[in-house]
Amino acid sequence: MTAPNGPQEQKPSNSQQPGIPNQLSFLWLSAAIFLMVLWLQDKDQPRLQELPYSDFKTAVSSDQVSEVTLKEENISGLFTDSGAARFSSDTSQSSQGTPGFHTVRPPMEDPALLELLEEHEVTIKAAPSGLPWWQEMIRGFLPWILLLALMFWFWGAAQRRMGQGGGPFDFGKSKARRARKETSTTTLDDVAGIESAKREITEIIDFLKSPERFRELGAVMPKGVLLVGPPGTGKTLLARAIAGEAEVPFFSISASEFIEMFVGVGASRVRDMFQTARKEAPALIFIDELDAVGRSRGAGLGGGHDEREQTLNQILTEMDGFEAHENILVLAATNRPDVLDSALLRPGRFDRKITLDRPHKDAREAILKVHVRKVPLASDVDLEAIAARTIGFSGADLKNLVNEAALTAVREDLDEVNSHCFDLARDRIILGEERDAHMTPEEREAVAYHECGHALMAYYMPKADPLTKVTIIPHGMAMGVTEQTPREDHYTYTESYLKDRIKVMLGGRSAEKVVYGEVSTGAQNDLKEATSLIRKMIGQWGMSEKIGPLGLSIGEENVFLGREMGLPREFSEKMAELIDSEIQAQLQALEKATIDFLQEHRSQLDTLAKAVLEQETLSADQIEDLLGKQQAPKIARSDRGDHIVTE
Repeated sequence: MTAPNGPQEQKPSNSQQPGIPNQLSFLWLSAAIFLMVLWLQDKDQPRLQELPYSDFKTAVSSDQVSEVTLKEENISGLFTDSGAARFSSDTSQSSQGTPGFHTVRPPMEDPALLELLEEHEVTIKAAPSGLPWWQEMIRGFLPWILLLALMFWFWGAAQRRMGQGGGPFDFGKSKARRARKETSTTTLDDVAGIESAKREITEIIDFLKSPERFRELGAVMPKGVLLVGPPGTGKTLLARAIAGEAEVPFFSISASEFIEMFVGVGASRVRDMFQTARKEAPALIFIDELDAVGRSRGAGLGGGHDEREQTLNQILTEMDGFEAHENILVLAATNRPDVLDSALLRPGRFDRKITLDRPHKDAREAILKVHVRKVPLASDVDLEAIAARTIGFSGADLKNLVNEAALTAVREDLDEVNSHCFDLARDRIILGEERDAHMTPEEREAVAYHECGHALMAYYMPKADPLTKVTIIPHGMAMGVTEQTPREDHYTYTESYLKDRIKVMLGGRSAEKVVYGEVSTGAQNDLKEATSLIRKMIGQWGMSEKIGPLGLSIGEENVFLGREMGLPREFSEKMAELIDSEIQAQLQALEKATIDFLQEHRSQLDTLAKAVLEQETLSADQIEDLLGKQQAPKIARSDRGDHIVTE
């Protein structure tokens, strides 16, 4: 269940964040100044006249060269007055009055050159090696400065596009968002169906507002509260409501935002988040999807994950570092408490657990009332009846139901959302969207008998859930659907109920055997579900006289790759063979009972199949009329279970 709007998050303005652009401007300006200095330095150098080497030696012999500077093969120097008058008249640079020249010595050695220069008393100088030191530094560091400036600019631009702000200098900063109470529209009044959790949360808020009243009686609130429940049961919504109710700073973050490819970044962000909360205590910290970093350390094939485990260690350390006067409470939400590290759940850390389960009937009605506040309802809409027909729906499912009903009303150009819209929305969520499928008449008839086999078993089995409808209109991936809906919420199941449920699952395949003498591929999902259920009955719930009351981890799904390989063995090979044979024997016995029952009621099966071929969809009342005319005995039934959709 969610409310229309969550708390608004306080985002720093550009004036609050100097960011990278100002730093980049300084770097680009510095680079431009350096380039300008180099250009001016080169501009100030005298323009030298290019002179062939032979002419240079002639000028020396004629006493027309006063000074030379030697640097490997390069020779530069100055003319005397007579030399400048002679050589400048033959070039385009004579107007500039340049007294200097430049020439290049051939690659072969010329040992007579020095003697010639000394003989004519030409001043010989050695050129300095390289540029001045400051120019060498500029030339060496300038490319790196430009490269880093470009990298920072791209990095900062990417961070701003993702809405995270900052840049590489903020890499280790916390990504936690602070919610503002004055702009939050979600309060505890918007949370329905979880009254016990609301009482726990109200107590926590009261402690943060006035801790003195609790301390007078020696009461100390827990450091951490763990919200546990299936997806869609309102864990995040409850945290948003706390942000709307609490008069203390509220920081929220998803656990996955701690993890980066660099080891140590997650731990740094954890430290920064807790330091920020300590500065503004009393405060609340909410970590969503805690299992992203809180999984058991060293679990799985190949060991653990260094970055995730360091982040987890830092969270544990920070929670241990709370002082008595620091009113900081950490809330966390997860739908997989079984994979959390045991160190998180010990007293002194997350030592209080609030469980949010799927809502019961009265809670579903209260949740529906919250979500239909802004929806114009027709007079025929009965929220109590809708709540009774939505067993197993979570708060998020109910919100989706209301939204789908409103979309259906818009699609049909209605001014109000009526009961028919809710019926179509419910079918769309449970059965799937209707789709077109071009089946041959033979395939269509086979689908009809398959679904009628399910329906007949659901109608006659005493412990099976009541039949709601049967249709051969394809929904989702199924070619046909048989739906059952219990009348009440139940949380435990008897062995007789489970066996009748398996018979209903096997009814479609058994009907094909009775009518056609062979089976098709349409029973794949039915067989998978039936096998999984009977495996749990025998291996986990001890529902077998032959195996006995053993509770084994058969049929459990492990989250970590290779975790089952590392667990100690619970039973021997002989016991495994015995369990497999018992599963096979029970499934075969249930299938035989189903086939025998359908053979005895072959006339009802044919009547039902003929009707569903003509009308495509039959409701529970229509099925009751058809089968009631056959004068078939019907055993008293028990309403148990959840929605059952048999394909």
